[in-house]
Amino acid sequence: MKYLFKNALVVTMNQKSEVLKDCDVLIENDHIKAIGNISDEDKEKAHVIEASGKLLMPGLVNAHSHAPMTLLRNYADDMDLQTWLFEHIFPTEDKFTGHDIHIGTMLGIMEMLASGTTSFIDMYFYMDDMARAVEESGIRAQLSRGVTNPQTGSDFSEDKKLLESIEFYKKWNGAADGRITGAFAPHAIYTCSPEYIRAVRDAAEKLSAPIHVHVDETRVEHEDCLKQHGKTPTKHLYDLGLLDLKTVAAHCTWVTEEDMALLKEKQVTIAHNPASNLKLASGVAPVPEALKLGINVALGTDGASSNNNLNLFEEINLAAFIHKGTRHDPLLISAAEALTMATANGAKALGMHNLGMVSEGNKADLILVDLEKPHFKPLHNPISALAYSAQGADVCLTMVDGRILYQDGEYKTIDKEKVWYELDKIVKRIF
Repeated sequence: MKYLFKNALVVTMNQKSEVLKDCDVLIENDHIKAIGNISDEDKEKAHVIEASGKLLMPGLVNAHSHAPMTLLRNYADDMDLQTWLFEHIFPTEDKFTGHDIHIGTMLGIMEMLASGTTSFIDMYFYMDDMARAVEESGIRAQLSRGVTNPQTGSDFSEDKKLLESIEFYKKWNGAADGRITGAFAPHAIYTCSPEYIRAVRDAAEKLSAPIHVHVDETRVEHEDCLKQHGKTPTKHLYDLGLLDLKTVAAHCTWVTEEDMALLKEKQVTIAHNPASNLKLASGVAPVPEALKLGINVALGTDGASSNNNLNLFEEINLAAFIHKGTRHDPLLISAAEALTMATANGAKALGMHNLGMVSEGNKADLILVDLEKPHFKPLHNPISALAYSAQGADVCLTMVDGRILYQDGEYKTIDKEKVWYELDKIVKRIF
C-alpha cells in the first residue's frame, strides 16, 4: 500500500530537529520511501492524504506503561506508592482474568492510538492475552511478564512466573510481523530477592533478551536498600549483573551521581514518568544531569491508575516544565529535548534505529496533528507548540508500519462498542 501525505508541515525529529514546510511524504508498505521529491509514478499509485493545516511527525513511544491498568483508572488515588500498591492495586489485580487483561489492554491501546502513541514498553501478566491485543490492534510493543519472588535460594527452575516469562518470550518475540518484541521484567528490588533477580537475569541472557525494571522510584525504596544491602538500588542491580543486559529502568527518581555513572557505563535507558512520580509524590528524577552525562532518557506514562491517563503529550509538557520549575532554571529541558525523549529516545529504548524520526527508509510509524485549533495559533515555532501547546486530542491520524490504525475519531482495527460492552461487564464483576 502507498500513501502520499501532501503539503504537510513535517517535524522530522532528526538530530537537527528540522521542520519542513508544505512537504510531501511518500509511504510504501511499512516504511517511508521519499520525502519532498516524489516521482509522478508514485503520485499516481498512492492514496493521497491531504495534510494542509496538519503537522506530520514520528509516532510517540511510551517507554514505561502497564496498559491493562486502565481497568483501575481513578480507583485508588491520593496515597503514597506503598499503600497504593500493596493495599489496593495488588489485591484487585489478583481478581483479573486473561479476558480482563485483553480488554484492559485494548482500552489502553485505544487511548494511546488516539493521542499519538505508536509504540509502548510494558510489563504485566496474562501476557498471551495482552500480546493478542497488540497483534489485533496493529500497534507496536515490547512486552514482558512482570515477575516477583522475595524468596531466597539457588534454584528457581520451577518458578511459575519465570517459566511463563521464558515461554512468552519464545512464543511472541518477533511476532506480528516484528511489531511485538519480548523482554524480561523483574518487577523491583523490593518484590524480588537478589537470588531471584540473578535467576531472571540468567534466563534473559540465554535468550539475548532485554530487561524492563522499576528502579529507585521512591525515597522508601532507596533508604530501605541502603539499610538492607548497604548500597543504592542501582548499585544493587549493577552488582547482580542485571544491567549488563540492554535495560530500560523506569523512574530512577532517587538515583545519585554515582548511580548515573553506572547507568551511563551500562548504556541503560531511563524511562522518565513525570506525571506518575508527581501524583504519588515519589519525587522528580534528575533528568537534566542524566542528559548531560549522555544517558538515553525516554518518556513513559506508567499505568492509568497512577497517572491517570496514557497521554504522552502531557508527559512531554511536564518533562519540559517540572525541571525548570524545581531547579529555578528556564533553560533546563528545552521543547526539542522533551520531544526527543518521546520519539527518537523512545526508539533507542526499543533498540530500533529505524524509528523515531521522519527519515527515508525508516518505519512508517507516524502521526498527524491538526493545527487548525485556537491553541496552535499563531504558529511561531512548531517545536514549542508541540511541547507547550499540543493536546493528545489534537492527533487526527495514527499510522504504524504504514497502516492507518486511527483516523478522525475512528478506529480501523478495534471494535470500540465491543470493548465498551466487555469493559462494563468487567467493572461490574470486580468492583
